[in-house]
Amino acid sequence: MGISAELFLALLIAIAALSTLARLIDVPYPILLVVGGLAIGLVPGIPEVELDPDLVLVLFLPPLLYAAAFFASLRDLRADLRPISLLAVGLVLATTVTVALIAHALIDGLTWGAAFALGAIVSPTDPIAATTIVRRQGAPRRIANIIEGESLINDGTALVLYRAAVAAVVAGSFSLVDASLELVGSAAGGIAIGLLVGGPIAEMRKRIEDPPVEITISLATAYAAYLPAEELGLSGVLAAVTAGIYLGWRAPEVSSAEMRMQGRPVWAQLQFLLNATLFILVGLQLPVVLDGIGEYSTAELVGYGAAVSATVILTRLAWGQTIVFLIRVLDRRSSQIERRSDWRVRLIGGWAGMRGAVTLAAALALPLQTDAGDPFPHRDLIIFLAFCVILATLLLQGLTLPMLIRRLGIVGDDSEIHEELHGRIHAAEAGLERLDELAGEDWTRDDTVDRMRGLLRYRQTRFSAQRDGDGDQRIEDRSRAYQRLLREVIDAQRDALVRLRNEGEISNEVMQRLERELDLEDTRLEI
Repeated sequence: MGISAELFLALLIAIAALSTLARLIDVPYPILLVVGGLAIGLVPGIPEVELDPDLVLVLFLPPLLYAAAFFASLRDLRADLRPISLLAVGLVLATTVTVALIAHALIDGLTWGAAFALGAIVSPTDPIAATTIVRRQGAPRRIANIIEGESLINDGTALVLYRAAVAAVVAGSFSLVDASLELVGSAAGGIAIGLLVGGPIAEMRKRIEDPPVEITISLATAYAAYLPAEELGLSGVLAAVTAGIYLGWRAPEVSSAEMRMQGRPVWAQLQFLLNATLFILVGLQLPVVLDGIGEYSTAELVGYGAAVSATVILTRLAWGQTIVFLIRVLDRRSSQIERRSDWRVRLIGGWAGMRGAVTLAAALALPLQTDAGDPFPHRDLIIFLAFCVILATLLLQGLTLPMLIRRLGIVGDDSEIHEELHGRIHAAEAGLERLDELAGEDWTRDDTVDRMRGLLRYRQTRFSAQRDGDGDQRIEDRSRAYQRLLREVIDAQRDALVRLRNEGEISNEVMQRLERELDLEDTRLEI
């Protein structure tokens, strides 16, 4: 990638500083990281960073896709499969075509193949900033679910179209039938590879009870699905996504409690670092991109960038407000009528179509030459226009999306809270039933059973009151007072352990092991 050790350290410091600033000013970190990377790249004396596109796709894309799929809700994906499919396939096709038409008409000499390559490059969305804003603003959970589900699939659709367009430019020929067959075959093959990889890995992990080894296997799973699919000419994106969804669904039976406690923080940190690194590298690329388009005037570049960005944004908005009526004519089932959204929700979803690192990596992956030995037509300009779309969608849409949600009065329901309370109540009931079954065993003690039964009944009463909305406030006050007391006691125990370590009476390893037990108790508190 052309990054020195000093620059790598500077990037880590920049990521930490810009992410902290983003939290302080309440802006999604991808937006600030792109701007910060751009500012760093324009500083005199900063070495140019040239990304290896193949390395970007292979190194970053599989784990990000796998993690997003692993933690996705299969129930929600099934429930919203139709809108997700329309966005991930239909909208990607529509965006590719409209961008190609506008770019071909606007830019002198831009071939149809290069225009369609540009359209495919800017068609996939990046969900990080959008879902962060949607959740932070308290919008309906379904909006975030659809945005995430769309991003899991549209990368695969876009990259298949991209390969077909690039092949047409490089080879000088194009077949719509072949491209359509490739799209279907690539998707089906990628899903099959994901299942073939996910099944054996699930069985393997069921027999392993070593969290470090399991975490290593989980990290390798993304590549184990992605790389073979790509080597076979299939969709590595859908292979990684399929493996992630499959193993995420089976996670409760293949992972131990200790593995889940250790694995989730590892994946959370990995996702953050990969995303943060990609977005700041996106910003660092602009000086490199500008070096290759010196033959165009500033006015021309601004006009081309604005036109392509506007086409991307307006196509998504138009798609969301029009395709829905065709679907409503075709499907009038009562179950679907109940799930219909109004124009405000569709507008939020349309305005959330931000672009990111996949768009940049695909642009940089454009070959330098055709089979005839000629330079790939308008390669540097295509890369610049892809960068413009990333900046326009992140800055324009990302900074205005919170205000749009508030102005439209879009608020979420409390269905997720009720689901959580329902789960807590059901778990307490299951615990009470099991206690009754065990009460007569020789190894149980009456006082211990009674103490546990009282705890579970108190939880059942408290959560039932919260769910029904008619609970006595004294129950909540009593619970919070108890939790406050428990935290004070935990803090006292933690201070005692640190003091013993400092005085040399216990080792640092012993202190950390006992401190972890206290931390687990602390994280369960709601205050």
